[in-house]
Amino acid sequence: MTNTDLGVLLGMAYQRFKDELHADLAARGFADVGSTYGYVFRALAAEELSQHDLAIRLGISDQGMAKVVTQMVRRRYLERRADTADARVKRLRLSARGRHALAAARRFHTLFERRFVRSTSARSVSTLRHLLQAMSASAESSDTAQARLRLL
Repeated sequence: MTNTDLGVLLGMAYQRFKDELHADLAARGFADVGSTYGYVFRALAAEELSQHDLAIRLGISDQGMAKVVTQMVRRRYLERRADTADARVKRLRLSARGRHALAAARRFHTLFERRFVRSTSARSVSTLRHLLQAMSASAESSDTAQARLRLL
């Protein structure tokens, strides 16, 4: 794999991580977690947001956000509640199930990194983290990508 394109390697590594994450979540009772839910979980972990504000924060259309939110509410990961300042606005927050799914995902992230450190070295993982942060913070990165990364 020495001559494999860097972009292909990054994609393969990310796909492996995602596959392992989703398998772990499924084993913990969260088999219905969608591929975009992680961004929503993290955005709502610290504060409630309106659907519109969440769409802006994640850099997607209101229509796209509505589809994701409706699915997440139906799967009991999110709850809608009336805004105390404006009854026309619905606030979104993580449900108990959503908080448990986020906690399970965070545990997986920690264990995945620990396994990677054991199979390589702490220095290698630190270097990889530094390189990936530099790539994602490059001048060519979009504002939307930067907003998503800040949530991570």
